[in-house]
Amino acid sequence: MNQSYSIKDIIRLLLSHIWLIIVITVLGAGAAFGISKFLLPLQYSSHITMYVQSYTGITENANSANNISNSKQLVNTYMEVLKDDAVMNAVAEKLSKQFEENVLSQNFTINDSGKITPASIRSCLAISSVTDTSAVKVNATAKNAEVAAAICNDLTQVAPQYVEEAVGVGSINTIDTAKVYNTPVAPNIMKNTMIGAVAGFMLIVLIIFLIDFFDNTIKDTDALGKKYNKAIIGDIQAFGDSKKKRDADDVHLKLTDKDAPFYIIESYKSIRTNLSFALSTVEKKTFVVSSANPGEGKSTTSANIAIAIAQSGSHVLLIDADMRKSVQHKIFELVNKKGLSTAVSKMHTPDECIQKNVMENLDVMTAGPIPPNPSELLASEMMEQMLNELSEKYDAILIDTPPVNVVTDAMELAKSVSGIVLVVRYGRTTDEDVDNVFKRVELANMNLLGFILNGVKSKHAGYYSKYGKGKYYGYYGAKPELDTVEAKAETQGKD
Repeated sequence: MNQSYSIKDIIRLLLSHIWLIIVITVLGAGAAFGISKFLLPLQYSSHITMYVQSYTGITENANSANNISNSKQLVNTYMEVLKDDAVMNAVAEKLSKQFEENVLSQNFTINDSGKITPASIRSCLAISSVTDTSAVKVNATAKNAEVAAAICNDLTQVAPQYVEEAVGVGSINTIDTAKVYNTPVAPNIMKNTMIGAVAGFMLIVLIIFLIDFFDNTIKDTDALGKKYNKAIIGDIQAFGDSKKKRDADDVHLKLTDKDAPFYIIESYKSIRTNLSFALSTVEKKTFVVSSANPGEGKSTTSANIAIAIAQSGSHVLLIDADMRKSVQHKIFELVNKKGLSTAVSKMHTPDECIQKNVMENLDVMTAGPIPPNPSELLASEMMEQMLNELSEKYDAILIDTPPVNVVTDAMELAKSVSGIVLVVRYGRTTDEDVDNVFKRVELANMNLLGFILNGVKSKHAGYYSKYGKGKYYGYYGAKPELDTVEAKAETQGKD
């Protein structure tokens, strides 16, 4: 859960959802336009100005000035009188004589006795005083232009009588009549469209910030490393093609595949380098690769780390210790009739269960048939003895194990390996998931070598990916030598 945002964080968050923001903003504008254009009824307006006089028949200039001053004081009182139900009822009677019932029902609320309600007329009126004058401006809005003008004119006709009865001082007059204006004043389509766009923008931005604020999934490698004081061994960006978005759950891309993006290849090279530093201080070059939960890409990551290490010239053994849900034989298209389960059960020798030279410098021991007791087999003395013997033959042994938070299989290997590398899925693995793994690792007294953040969504991936096939970057356009993985990828692409 994010507790604070810097300007940089806000900009990055908004830019990461820019297309969603644009779509929702356009939809908001479109919805407001459609409602204004096709659903909201047209409104017409008319107006008239009424003048308040406190005395009549004044001829002297001084008395005229005093008359205007007194009139200003009466304006507010007169405005309240004009809104009274008695005045509204009088206007209603006049309107009933001027228009047919169907016209009136479209503009006003009709009560059970067939009369226009005072409130419905009052809702059509806007009565205001003109600053620094004794004038009162009356504005009427209705669905019919003639009705709007009639409201103003009828009000000016009945007003003097009720003002005189209520106040008893002064008078209220007009010098003109309200006109019929056939140009609608509402809805204001342009204004409503802009309001809809702003509302859509603010709504989606609010939703984005709320989701991000309460999002406890791992997205920041720096924060992950600092929290657990462990190394970030590498990150692997999300990748895909135009036909189908790739996901580690159902598609396993190998570095040697012809469509392997350049930036993915480079990511694994970096991971290979960082792993060599992480393992440089330990005697055993045997380590586990696992994840907190299923579907976070640890099997594909394991296979590609093994390939990357093998391509550096080291002799590597990849062991599929996920005997419950084995995957490595599918990734490398191998037979899985015998493997780790039969080797540890002494049904076959380890050498018989290892499939040699699956790739140059890379051997693979598949999981073998599913045993009834995977955890016990991994915790057995036979497993420890086999790993010790194999470690003498290989430069590195990589073990793909089941997710740590699902079963204890990975922890059973604590005494036989140098440590564990945890694959964390960007935007899926939560802080709580990693906390649980960390507790289990500490309890088993196992060394957490570091984290690999998988499936990172980054705009920078697009920049590097353009060099993925047959394009290279270097100094002044020079073409560098291909290393083993790139050479193979290029070769396969020509086949």
